Amino acid sequence: MTHLLILGAGFSGKAIGQTFKAAGFSVSGTTRSAEKADDLRALGIAPILYDGGPVPEALAADMARATHVVQSIAPGKDGDPLFRAGMPSLSALMPKLVWAGYLSTVGVYGDHKGGWVDEDTALNPVSARSIERVEAENHWLDFGRISDLPVAVLRLAGIYGPGRNALRNMDEGTARRLVKKDQVFNRIRVEDIGRSALFLAEKSLGGVWNITDNEPGPPQDVVAEAARLMGLPVPPDIPFETAELSSMARSFYGENKRVSNARLRAAGFEFRFPDYRQSLAELHSTGRWRG
Repeated sequence: MTHLLILGAGFSGKAIGQTFKAAGFSVSGTTRSAEKADDLRALGIAPILYDGGPVPEALAADMARATHVVQSIAPGKDGDPLFRAGMPSLSALMPKLVWAGYLSTVGVYGDHKGGWVDEDTALNPVSARSIERVEAENHWLDFGRISDLPVAVLRLAGIYGPGRNALRNMDEGTARRLVKKDQVFNRIRVEDIGRSALFLAEKSLGGVWNITDNEPGPPQDVVAEAARLMGLPVPPDIPFETAELSSMARSFYGENKRVSNARLRAAGFEFRFPDYRQSLAELHSTGRWRG
């Protein structure tokens, strides 16, 4: 039986797990807490407690039967946990593996002053977390070449979906229209992350793939569309220069680019949610925006 192991079954990982499960895979996923383990179990994803350190016995047993793996654990300053010093080789840990996916970020491209980038664009990561992602990407791609296995790097845009979206922010009164001249972001609905991962796995595709919808745009436009759908007043504009933001939030605005998904579409993938307007409309009409 085909078995998917998700390392780091958080928001994206759970969506991937549900998609693979619907396609007939058995699915397990790691989490750090017993409370979140119950959430995974409720979705039909077998939970495994793992904190990113040495591989415990339960995880090793699951790795031994995994035919597919998705790595979603952020690398951190010590690098990807599966490639740290003293870790057994992936080939030894997962001898039945036929496909692997690594969840990265479009942040690896750095700032392109609003210009378009694709998978062949030279990487210029700015933040420490994006630099760490590039190193982890290279580890996974090297593993694929050495092992002659398809390893796909999925560079994700800004993730949203049920329970995590501008509609909910409007409802809770936390939505803000931060305005920075000419700033755009790419986005991706979490279900399309799951669907794209399954698409790549079923076609045994490796290499680098941008996982983003069709329409990069100003973040304040998304808030305005959410307000329209909710029948609520559009929040006032807040100039970016005077906004109170965490250092992480401010760093996102230091990168401005339009990320192309042409390679994924050319391979035959069809987005269920190709832009934020269709996606927000579906979340609103179904009530799934609440989570």
